[in-house]
Amino acid sequence: MLTEKDLQSRSGQACELCTSTSNLSIYEVGPDAATKEEIAVYVCAKCKAQLEKKEMPDSAHWKILEQTMWSEIPAIQVLSWRMLNRLRADSWAADLLDMFYLPEEHEAWAKATGDHVNDGSVELHRDTNGAQLQDGDSVVLIKSLDVKGSTLTARLGTVVKNIRLVKDNTEQIEGRVEGQQIVILTKYVRKQG
Repeated sequence: MLTEKDLQSRSGQACELCTSTSNLSIYEVGPDAATKEEIAVYVCAKCKAQLEKKEMPDSAHWKILEQTMWSEIPAIQVLSWRMLNRLRADSWAADLLDMFYLPEEHEAWAKATGDHVNDGSVELHRDTNGAQLQDGDSVVLIKSLDVKGSTLTARLGTVVKNIRLVKDNTEQIEGRVEGQQIVILTKYVRKQG
């Protein structure tokens, strides 16, 4: 895999997908289907969040794929193809997909994640009112909750500060109530602030 210095040099210190020059970091595309080598690209925070499905895809942001998809770098072609498939409900993305050509081995690589069969929807941690929750937010309990394995009852109206999102389950967060770390279902909290 290329080092961050190699990626910075190749990208010219810009996001290899949208050309932004701020908040850049490495994004691992996954192993190349042919070589099994782990491949990465250099992307901005917005592209990375949407690639990782931590943000809803912003159709206007991705219109740059009209240019990016023609990159000579296979990993960028693969990511362009994956994002265009997520956005295929938009006519411009469907049109680009019709023009897009990926060699057979790159198409197999692009399909390896199964991402192309999903729509652009993203599962996010949301409170009872549908507000998006982030690590570090404060929430208010909308129901008294008995804590399993404990005599503690988290009372209605309790403020839980500095929550952490449970990474593999969008219906759960973690927080500290009366000095005890507990898991709370998002349907029982309201974002504060």
